[in-house]
Amino acid sequence: MTEAVSMMDAQNATDTLKRVLIIDDSPMIVELIRSVVTLNGSYAALVAYDGVAGLELFYRERPDCVIVDVKMPRMDGYQVVRCIRGDNASANTPLIILSALNEEADHLTGLLSGVDEYLAKPFKPSTLRETLERVMSITPEERTHRIEHLAATEFGDESEIVDDDDLNESI
Repeated sequence: MTEAVSMMDAQNATDTLKRVLIIDDSPMIVELIRSVVTLNGSYAALVAYDGVAGLELFYRERPDCVIVDVKMPRMDGYQVVRCIRGDNASANTPLIILSALNEEADHLTGLLSGVDEYLAKPFKPSTLRETLERVMSITPEERTHRIEHLAATEFGDESEIVDDDDLNESI
């Protein structure tokens, strides 16, 4: 009976942990991320090996955070992020892209798709851990403000838009 109680307590402890969904097509990378996420029993990990399976698992389990690769079969990480951000019920889920794509354009695409952080592979476990803690602490208001600020900075505000008439006058 003591064994059953211990197993039940362990299950209850796991049920109270925040859950992180890892979506990556590399089993080796998944295991590395899982070991970082579950270190010291701080988070529980859910795993999917492609974007479609990841999105299905996301909507079924509603994890507290998602770490997603970009280049995957069936649906890339940018699409996964846009699906999650585009749904009002999940729009404030913390999202991290962890990808081997490390050009400035890749980072920008990730940030504009709505991800909270974009990390490059290879990564330091301590950096992933710190990033996970940081994105889990972002409030919905901070997330909305950051996305609005990013869009305004990247695309400028309406006062900076030049129309065809302005162009013709300057020529």
